[in-house]
Amino acid sequence: MFNPGFYNEDDMLGGMYPSAMLRRAAGGAPRRFDEYYRCYPVAMLPGPERENVNHGGKVIMPPSALDKLTRLHITYPMLFELINGAAEKMTHAGVLEFIAEEGKIYLPFWMMQTLSLDPGDLLQILSTDLPSGSFIKLQAQSTSFLDISDPKAVLENAFRNFSCLTKNDIFTFAYNDQIYQMAVLETKPDTAKNGAISVLETDLEVDFATPVGYEEPKRIAGSGSSTPRSGMGLPLGGTVHSAGSMAQAINYASIAPQSSAAAAGAKAVSSNFLYGGQKLKGSKVSTPKASTPVAGASTNPPQPPITRPRTNGPQPLRLPPGKLFFGYEVKPLKKAGENKENEGDGPKFVGQGQTLRTGTKRKPAEDEKEKGKGKETGGASGTGSSSSLGGGRTLRDTPR
Repeated sequence: MFNPGFYNEDDMLGGMYPSAMLRRAAGGAPRRFDEYYRCYPVAMLPGPERENVNHGGKVIMPPSALDKLTRLHITYPMLFELINGAAEKMTHAGVLEFIAEEGKIYLPFWMMQTLSLDPGDLLQILSTDLPSGSFIKLQAQSTSFLDISDPKAVLENAFRNFSCLTKNDIFTFAYNDQIYQMAVLETKPDTAKNGAISVLETDLEVDFATPVGYEEPKRIAGSGSSTPRSGMGLPLGGTVHSAGSMAQAINYASIAPQSSAAAAGAKAVSSNFLYGGQKLKGSKVSTPKASTPVAGASTNPPQPPITRPRTNGPQPLRLPPGKLFFGYEVKPLKKAGENKENEGDGPKFVGQGQTLRTGTKRKPAEDEKEKGKGKETGGASGTGSSSSLGGGRTLRDTPR
């Protein structure tokens, strides 16, 4: 009940109020959270496996730590310095939950590797404040990171498990059943202590360095617009013609639209009867011999002779890299005005009519007689029947 330091001539207020309250009233910095815990990897945390915690940037602390942080008025975001005094290494982390056993703290495995810690080692935890980051440069530790189609979206999802990042750290994240390692090469703002920044509620610009082990593709000698030399090997398409003009190299005379060599060559290839026939009558059919193998003689059938490629038809268009061939004829397009002028110059109807049946032309006098006969016949028929009212006309011997 009695405080021996309650009344002191040198410091009368020291026994009545805590020193932290006196420092805060005088404008001094508040006290920091400073504790030592035995560290263990997240894989040893009781309960189901939590992969997001193991590949994140947050730790799990005991409930007593939350009580002390509350009494020290340390509010969100709670960021900490993790210091391994034995190895003189330090990093930064946030806190996820306060469910660890008393005296223990659980860390992601990559964080224990960064601090060179073994399970059960002592670790100092200090509360701190970090500025919000504006820029970060990362470097993948393997070329497998290049296989990710959308790295921006993947990293945005991975950073949800982080509260802060420290320069020169190598953190891990999981994606598509694979673990990726990423090194922090640079952070901004430059005023950050030990290169640590907060990644909570901030617009972070991310830049990537060349992944470790990546090699630029080597350019093949001789590739490009220049023609390959004779000693560089043959292209995949076959032999490249090196002598003569382009038309000679591809045998343009045989593939031109007005050439008949292409049709002749195709007809020769498709024909099944190219040679003279042989008589079967009178020929003696040889008796097949026994198929007993003879020592030193080959039983394989004779191979057909190698045929040379034909030259009478279109040749394969094998051009060296960087060359294009536009070999067909260019016919200029006629304008509409030119076509009308050409049509107006010549006659529109040329030629003479032809009769379908040969016949002699009759004189006009004979035609008049035929017409008179037709009228008489029409009058006679009109008296008998009213159905026919005109004169008849024969089609035979009618002048054309």
